[in-house]
Amino acid sequence: MKTSSIRVGLLAVGLVIGSGAAFAQQQATDIGKQEFTENCASCHGVDGKGNGPLGNLLQRSPPDLTQLAKNNKGVLPINRLYEVIDGVGVPSHGTRDMPVWGWEYRVENAQNLREARGRYDEAAMVRGRILTLLEYISRIQAR
Repeated sequence: MKTSSIRVGLLAVGLVIGSGAAFAQQQATDIGKQEFTENCASCHGVDGKGNGPLGNLLQRSPPDLTQLAKNNKGVLPINRLYEVIDGVGVPSHGTRDMPVWGWEYRVENAQNLREARGRYDEAAMVRGRILTLLEYISRIQAR
């Protein structure tokens, strides 16, 4: 009886430790990289160098995002990038082959959070996704 209680206790501890490791592994997810992979890599490439599988279908080749700071005197043009990704107030982005991600995020949020309508800050959610993406783009800059 005592042995089975110990086994049950050890099993419970093992489950707790296992679920803790799974949680820690979940927390290690690179959200910026995930956002980039899901929404940008098809044109800009997984490495951000403009070599994505859909890039050759565009009228204008996607830029190498790893060179943005280098081509701007060592400073990543965050405000301009934010405007281009959000699309609000940007009259054009080349031929506008690039989606207006601000709008796309708003539509996606509306679909995913339909039940929560009015209980979430749509602008803050869009801003958060764009800033997460910009943080990742800053990390892939060529040194």
